[in-house]
Amino acid sequence: MGESSRDVTVVALLADPDAPTEIAQRMARVLPDRLAGRSVQRRRFDVEVVSEPFTAGTEDLSTLTQRIMERKRAEHWDIVVALTDLPLHTHGHKLVVDLSHEHGLALLSLPSLGGLRFRRRALRAVEETVLSLASQQATGAGQPPQRQSLGRFVSRLAPIHQGPIGEEEAADLRYVVRGPGGYLRVLGGMVRANQPWRLVPGLSKALAAALATGAIATVNSTLWSLSEALSTPRLLIAMVGSIALMIGWLIVDAQLWHRSTDDSSEERKRTTLYNASTVVTVCIGVVVCYAGLMVINLVWALFILNDKVFASMTRTQLHTTEYWTLSWFVASIATVGGALGSGLESDEAIRAAAFSKREQERRHMLQNDADQRGT
Repeated sequence: MGESSRDVTVVALLADPDAPTEIAQRMARVLPDRLAGRSVQRRRFDVEVVSEPFTAGTEDLSTLTQRIMERKRAEHWDIVVALTDLPLHTHGHKLVVDLSHEHGLALLSLPSLGGLRFRRRALRAVEETVLSLASQQATGAGQPPQRQSLGRFVSRLAPIHQGPIGEEEAADLRYVVRGPGGYLRVLGGMVRANQPWRLVPGLSKALAAALATGAIATVNSTLWSLSEALSTPRLLIAMVGSIALMIGWLIVDAQLWHRSTDDSSEERKRTTLYNASTVVTVCIGVVVCYAGLMVINLVWALFILNDKVFASMTRTQLHTTEYWTLSWFVASIATVGGALGSGLESDEAIRAAAFSKREQERRHMLQNDADQRGT
């Protein structure tokens, strides 16, 4: 006889497009074996991934839970775990995961898992969540599970704590992050969701301007003398100043700065978090660009500079230190040129390079709401 359908639990990973879907697909390859190995009922788990923008147009937990619930009824899944890369908030706290054992569903906010060891943490969170929901379904217990139901998840991901739940909410178990450690964890997760390394290829025109500036500056004899005359602290100041100029220019010119929609304390905290993630994301992208420019300038200098000509202009022999110093100084000049060149990029292109898909949609929605209120 074939295996009874009662011995199989169908688990759906309902994931927002882009990064959450990619993470869910990776999980689906290993999750069935991990779940079966830890299931006390020795059940088999079928895991399927559904990519769908279930957070489109809202961050309200009640609305999201209702959408997930309706999707679950339509597909007849046993358990559904929804994954989003939007940072969600509830009762003044940053949400990690909401569980409804009665309805067999959960909502996981991926940024709350932080930016380091992210895939491992996400897999562990989903694994513990599914086991908790499956255990409740198998036992048929009527009481909400206690904290130890996700104890392994919580103990390894402090500062995660149980959070308050309103009387009319569908969730019966909630975990949130609190305190400075929780803030930094969510910030790291938001920056990772933005994938700051995508900023490098996304600023093609700015990089073209920076490379052209660097190529010209490398063969300028006046800059040879300046690089030899500048001390290390001044070179550091030039580097920090050029990077800060590039960051500020990108944020202001592309209107990346988020403005709060109301004066509530929770909205101000949320706005601060979004802006902090923007600054860190752009900063990482610009620093990567700067390092790339420095390496390219060094290669160009090794190819083009002539020892005798350099010595006649600077009265200094061309050694390794001179190559590095010149490349460092030229990278700062080229970064300024790249900042000016970024004005040729469209605002949409910069936003696409700086933000995740969910974050772009969220900001677009807020902008439309602001425009409608203005009219």
